[in-house]
Amino acid sequence: MPESADLNKIKTYFSDKLDMHGATHRGVDYNSTESQEARFFQLAKVVDSRRPYSILDFGSGYGSLYDYLVRLGHTLHYTGYDIAESMILKGRELHPGNPDCLFTDVIEQALMPDYAVASGTFNMKLDIEFDAWTVIVTEALDQMNAHATKGIAFNMLTKYSDADKMRPDLYYADPCFFFDHCKRHFSRNVALLHDYNLYDFTILVRKD
Repeated sequence: MPESADLNKIKTYFSDKLDMHGATHRGVDYNSTESQEARFFQLAKVVDSRRPYSILDFGSGYGSLYDYLVRLGHTLHYTGYDIAESMILKGRELHPGNPDCLFTDVIEQALMPDYAVASGTFNMKLDIEFDAWTVIVTEALDQMNAHATKGIAFNMLTKYSDADKMRPDLYYADPCFFFDHCKRHFSRNVALLHDYNLYDFTILVRKD
């Protein structure tokens, strides 16, 4: 995440979730395994799984995306990046001795992967103002794009959610704003997916 951002409250929030719920969907603040993997399914559309690839999971938690991709039969080198040390330690505990599944809180250690993805990473803003969080998210996406050689993918909660169900501690993004940012700054090849019956959207950016 951007070095300028004070994300200590975010770190504490997710560390507490992991302490309470362990290495489960609730430990990384998803409502269910099904909804978590439905989002993974959309993100995975950015990769070419016909050949081995490397991927940076930006806000990885304990590495559930890696487990999902392996179950699909993908051959990959995975680096999980997270600002919460407890998530990094849990990821290493769950994937011991696997040279193709690494965890770090130093993004530079990702060593220019083919792809960078983020699932649920930007949803929880707590008491950070909307505009300030938008800046943080945009800078994080710029980081992801700078590291990935073939493409990036990310999801966010959508501003088109039902108003009576929206919470002040969550970030409901404008999909058109982020589509425009990716189109102008990252690549001509950008897809906005907003048709999979969840209150969020996924953007895929392909560089080739």
